[in-house]
Amino acid sequence: MATEESEGLVFHPMDQFIIKPLFEESAEVTGVASEGGIAILPNGEIVAECARGIGEHIGVATLSTGQVAEIGCEQIVAFADAQSAGVPYLANLAELGLQPIRWYTVTNSTLWMALTVLAIAAMMLLGTRGRSVVPSRGQSIAELAYGFIHKMVEDVAGKEALRYFPYIFTLFLFIIFSNFLGLIPTAFTPTAQIAVTAVLALAVFLGVTILGFVKNGASFLQLFWVSSAPGWLRAPLAVIEVISYFVRPVSHSIRLAGNMTAGHAVIKVFAAFAALLAVSPLAILGVVAIYGLEVLVCAIQAYVFTILTCVYLKDALHPHH
Repeated sequence: MATEESEGLVFHPMDQFIIKPLFEESAEVTGVASEGGIAILPNGEIVAECARGIGEHIGVATLSTGQVAEIGCEQIVAFADAQSAGVPYLANLAELGLQPIRWYTVTNSTLWMALTVLAIAAMMLLGTRGRSVVPSRGQSIAELAYGFIHKMVEDVAGKEALRYFPYIFTLFLFIIFSNFLGLIPTAFTPTAQIAVTAVLALAVFLGVTILGFVKNGASFLQLFWVSSAPGWLRAPLAVIEVISYFVRPVSHSIRLAGNMTAGHAVIKVFAAFAALLAVSPLAILGVVAIYGLEVLVCAIQAYVFTILTCVYLKDALHPHH
């Protein structure tokens, strides 16, 4: 968010990508030990420098849980104000880094991935339950998506690959729904997280590699041997092919996460400048233009991830150069 202080405009375009616990915990701050010349008086008064937000002063807070954590000027001022008013000051443990995220922690990323699955189920189950000869809008969208990916798999990887169509179709729907839901204001975009896209890319990489060896045995290694090249060039090309093969999950995951992160961050930057009256019309036009571009990027990135999966699947089924 954009705020105007004595130092000017302050905004954080990357804060929308921070994974946070969905159920955050708080604890009362019982005391603050000052550093950098900040003075906390017994009656709660504080030196003017920190009260005006000047500098990067840091204090160490003691919590009712017995934990300690560094806090900034804004929190120190809030603590002093609470002392003056005679009310307890509660600090967010997640913001202080005292609420670790474990594998079972329900986070904002978990929530939006669950909403993505629910949205897909709503379209594919509720939208097609009538199965009318003259389809409804929901049924039309579901049928178009189904036919589009079915034809892609058949055209790129061949009819033999159609048995793997359900997985590829599910992958496409998850990515495109996650991308589009992330365009909702205040939403979270799971596909902007490298942890999510890396899992998707590794699942594809390991799946097609195992499939390649199961279907072809040792002859799968012919994928790396360019028999059509001159003899003296085949060994160097084999090394290049092996390297490029193992780089696949890296490029596959970074491409999607990078595009989602960049687009959303640019929108946030333009939105932050909208708070400045002098440039607000241009900033609003910039948000609209980038938002329109992001709609296109969301669809393109889902398409690219899916078609590359089909290409990798084709290599596993037909590894001969």
